[in-house]
Amino acid sequence: MGQDFYPVNVISFGLVFVTAFQGKIPRMVALQFAMNLVTDLMFMPIFSGLRNLPLATVDIVIVWAAIIWCIFDIWPLHRWVAIVQVPYFAWMSIATVLQLLITAMNWGRP
Repeated sequence: MGQDFYPVNVISFGLVFVTAFQGKIPRMVALQFAMNLVTDLMFMPIFSGLRNLPLATVDIVIVWAAIIWCIFDIWPLHRWVAIVQVPYFAWMSIATVLQLLITAMNWGRP
């Protein structure tokens, strides 16, 4: 979903994964970022490929919640990583509302 933010995410996520691998931050933090990345990448195949609106909605809500979780957990460790997630969070908030509206408007249709 947030392809425009992927360059920033690659750098910040890379830092999280490297520092977790080095043991400088808890590996659970890196797992949260990995979960966010995987669920974000799964959205388009679910939405466009499977055309499954309810599942796509669940997926995007997980992405949205994972961003919040990541921001709060990385804040004490790497504040700049948390800060650069804010535009990604803003975009995903808009995308999540749109997805919820699309799903609600199509609820019960074949």
